[in-house]
Formats: sequence, C-alpha cells, structure tokens
Amino acid sequence: MGHGHDHDHSVDAAAGNDVPEALDLSIPDSELSPSDNSRRKFLRGAGLLGAGAAAASVFARPGAAAAAGLPHTHDSAGGGFDQGGFSWLAGDHHIHTQYSSDAQYRVLDQAAHGRAYGLDWLVITDHGSATHAKIGVDKVNPDIVKTRSELRDLLTFQGLEWNIPGAEHATVFVHPGKNEVDVLKRFENAYDGSLLPATNTVAQNEALAIEGIRFLGEQVRQRKVEGALFLANHPARRGIDSPHEIRNWRDADPTVAIGFEGAPGHQAAGIPAPNGRGGARGYYDNNPSAASFAGYPLESYRTWGGFDWMTATVGGLWDSLLAEGKAWWITVNSDSHVVYLDQSDRGPNSNFDANGRYNDPVYTGKTLTTAGDFWPGYYGRTNVGSRSFSYRSVMDGLRAGRVWVDHGRLIKSLDARVRQTGDRRPHTGTPLGGVLRVKRGTSTELTLDLELQDTPNWATFIPKLKRVDVIVGTVTGPVTDRDGYTTPNTRVVKSYEIDKSDGRVSLNFDLGRLDKPFYVRVRGTDGNRTQPGLMGAAIDPYGPKLDVVGDADPWADLWFYTNPIWVLPR
Repeated sequence: MGHGHDHDHSVDAAAGNDVPEALDLSIPDSELSPSDNSRRKFLRGAGLLGAGAAAASVFARPGAAAAAGLPHTHDSAGGGFDQGGFSWLAGDHHIHTQYSSDAQYRVLDQAAHGRAYGLDWLVITDHGSATHAKIGVDKVNPDIVKTRSELRDLLTFQGLEWNIPGAEHATVFVHPGKNEVDVLKRFENAYDGSLLPATNTVAQNEALAIEGIRFLGEQVRQRKVEGALFLANHPARRGIDSPHEIRNWRDADPTVAIGFEGAPGHQAAGIPAPNGRGGARGYYDNNPSAASFAGYPLESYRTWGGFDWMTATVGGLWDSLLAEGKAWWITVNSDSHVVYLDQSDRGPNSNFDANGRYNDPVYTGKTLTTAGDFWPGYYGRTNVGSRSFSYRSVMDGLRAGRVWVDHGRLIKSLDARVRQTGDRRPHTGTPLGGVLRVKRGTSTELTLDLELQDTPNWATFIPKLKRVDVIVGTVTGPVTDRDGYTTPNTRVVKSYEIDKSDGRVSLNFDLGRLDKPFYVRVRGTDGNRTQPGLMGAAIDPYGPKLDVVGDADPWADLWFYTNPIWVLPR
C-alpha cells in the first residue's frame, strides 16, 4: 500500500532553468518584481539563499535538494506525479551480535529471527571499541556475507554502533561491496570516541564527530561505497546529545546524517517484575550528569509512550528541526543484545578481548526474565518506502524520509500524502519525506489511508487503533540559537477517533490555503495511556504519557508515527 517515486518531478527540475525568479541567483535583484524581490530578501535574511542553502533547508531549489539528500520536491503544476508503487519494507538498524562485548548471538541468529518476525532488512551494528576496531569489523564480515547467502529474502547490511566523540551512540552503515570492511574499519579507528585521548576538549570531540560524518560522505563521493548513513541512537537517554551537536551532525553532510531514533530499543526492560526486569523502557533511567546539556528538563531522561522525549514532545526538539526546514527523520529498532525470555547464554570458555567475539551461544534451559530486549522485528518496525527490494532502494528510502514507524504492529499499513485540494487522481500527491511546492493561496489537503490490524502481533493479540492525530507546524527557517529545542508554532490540529476494528480507514484533512510554509506529520495510538503534552494541552491535548520506571508494559501502550511532508510556496 502506498505509491510514489524516488525522483524529482517538479516543474523546476524538469525544465532545467524554469526556477522561480526569487530563487534564481543569476537574476540581479534590480530585475526582480517587487514581490519576488521581497521574497528573496526574506529568504536571504533567513539564510535560505546563497552558499550553504542546499545543506540548510528544504527551501533550497529542487535540483540542489536532490543533490544534498534533502526531501524530493513536487510542483502542483503540470501533473508530473509518479503513479508507480512503493514496496514498504520493514527493518531494524540497531542490532548486536557475539561481536559486541555485551551481546551473545550469532549474526545468523539475529537475522533469522528478524526475518521470521517479518523484517525485510536489518543492520548489524556491533559496538565500537578498541577490540572491535582492531579485529571485530573484519571478523564479523564473513558471517554477514554468509547470512546474505543463506537468507536471500533479507537485506543484511554491515554497520557498527559509533561512540560519537563527545556524545552518545549512532548507527553507521554502508552499502554492501568490496570496500565495506575497509571503510568501516578506517572510520572506526579514526573517529570512534572510545579510542580518542582522554585529554581532548569538548570542542575537539565535537569537531571530530563532524569530521567523521564528512569522512563517510567523502567515501561515497570517491565511490569507495555506494552509500553511507548515520542515525543517532537513543538521543535523549543521557542528555549528552545537545541540540547544537544534532544540528551540526546533520549540517556536516545531510546525505549521510539523516536522523535519530524516535524510539529506542530495549523496550522489554519496562515489563514489571517478577515477570520482567522491572526497569525503564529503553533503559531510560538516567539523571543529568556533568556531561549533560544543562538546558534539558528532567522529563527528557524518560520515555513517553516508549518514544524518546525529543520525538514525543509536540513542539519539541524534533519539531524545532522540522520548523527550520531540516530534513531529519525518525526510526525505531530493537537494539537487541540479550532477548527477554530466551534460554541461552554465551558459549563457554569465551575470551572476547583476545578473539573479538564470544563463542556461539548454548542452551541453558533458564528463562531470561531480566533481559531487556526483543528479537528484531518482534516489537518495533521502521517501514521504508522502497522502489525495489534492494540495498540501494532501502538506503534511498531512508535518506528521502519515506518512513513510518510503529510498535507492536499497531496497524498493518499506512499511506500519507499531501495534494492540491480536489485532485482526485489515484495515487497522486507528495509522500512522506517530500516537499510539495504550490502557488501561495493554493488549497491543499492531507490524505491518509490506513489498513487496520487484523492479525495478532507477537504478543498474540490484535491491536486496536483508537485515535489518529494530525500535527502541523510552521516553517520559519534557521534559528539563531542552535541550542534551541522548542518551536511555538507546531500543534495537534485535528484528532480522529477510530471506531472500526478492521478493514481500511481513509481520512482527509483540509490544510487550508497556503499563506506560509508548513509541514504536517501524523501519529496514532491505541489510546491506553495519554496525557497533555509538555508544551501544554493547547498544543497537544492527548499525547503519550510519561513512562513509569518499573511499571511500563510495552504491549499496553502502542503508537505509530510518520515522518513529515512539507508544503512550500513556489
């Protein structure tokens, strides 16, 4: 379900030189009409024209946007919408194996479980460390290659979990190829935070993180690998990913640094004792430290409906990035290390420091009720709109933001589009992650087609979608305070109560006449746990509820989120 395209079909791009005059810097200011001159002054003053504009905002002209890995643009004039279909491929980009110092499973174990639980793609991301950097990247590769051969209906990427200098962790992965080991190994040895001098200053570490992201982009440009992506993991868990660092990562190379976990893994950690660990979902049980960003509130150190505070807060940090026009996407995953209710342990006589791996796991007969993880695909899914079943298409779909995420298989499928009001042609409109450009004053609408769940999830019940929220925010351009993490012009504008229990639901929401640039995103819930959002009930009347440490059954609190669609004047 869901249709769209990978290519830029806007009139601006198709015509080559048919660019709105205010955006065409080859035309002197003196030759512009008063309205275009005014528009250009506004965009230039906001930092949206000139050097660096393509890396800064969705306001960049369409050709530059495509080159920079920004959202693809559409123009409502002249049709031009691809009516081909997407394949929505479910995946997980954060998985550990016996090559991580705190995990235990073989690559094939994780991959086979992920495939059995419905995944189409996944990324093996063993921890960056001295041992991993020295031998782990090389040693895991044959196991990944073997898994690709044995599970041909699963796309298995090689990556690693980067210790970001001066910050938290991130997934880094590359397109498979002859240089995948070389690129990952050179990257880890040069830029992993665990290998840097303890005497480094904060500024030095932050600069090295930027250099690391740029290194990955350069490997793609030099054609060492066909693609490389970065996604920040559990960004609010310890409060050490400051807003300016997140902005800096993204701006360092938006073709590589594309987003962060909207919800962390380790979701089983909140299952109450004695049946579970009795901890916090995602292991979000921390408090501020000397390394934390002082501006973050205490509430940011907990999950909200299983989601990270940066994503769960309407008008919060994620929205502050979207309001700038920054393409920054959310995902979910398992962060699977040791699985809840499994009955295995690391192989005997293991020596990780010497061998870079644990021996193959063995059956113990003892049930792990205190483990905090699920198998890949068991609980969370990152659903990517792909043009084909291929590594490149998955990476392209992630980079383009054609992504929606869910927990517990709350829904079966989703297709969201924004189109000019009244356009009833099938499969028209701008999909998730895209930019629709229309004349000021044009009316647009959101169309949302949902397929409700009719199959039991892996906890053996059929989830029931109760409410869908439409969230709209004004695009205001770059901020002067790069440590800002709120935006006042984003709110829930419409909530739909869902009274069906199966079948399809089609929703249309009138977005009004375009008078200023905006974006729209959607979320949905089973409605079991809600409370007003941190920005107040006028902004978010029924948002996710703060998770309780020790009493947070993940199956009793399910949500889905989409990435945004922008509507901009042309």
